[in-house]
Amino acid sequence: MSANPYVIWFQDLRMTDVERVGGKNASLGEMISQLAHAGLRVPGGFATTAQAYRDFLAHNRLTERIAERLDALDVDDV
Repeated sequence: MSANPYVIWFQDLRMTDVERVGGKNASLGEMISQLAHAGLRVPGGFATTAQAYRDFLAHNRLTERIAERLDALDVDDV
């Protein structure tokens, strides 16, 4: 497993990691662990965690700015 809490290699992911990395990334990890031995080629790679995203937003003070923009949207005018 990666020492970086923001990055997890697909081969270290399972479906139990959905909350940490989302469904698609967790599914890729599960496919690698379950299907690679059967000869199915699954691309390698890594996932960034949901915590990495939240920390990025907080560090750059984007959460409030995004909320303000969303609050200003007129949902009846799309």
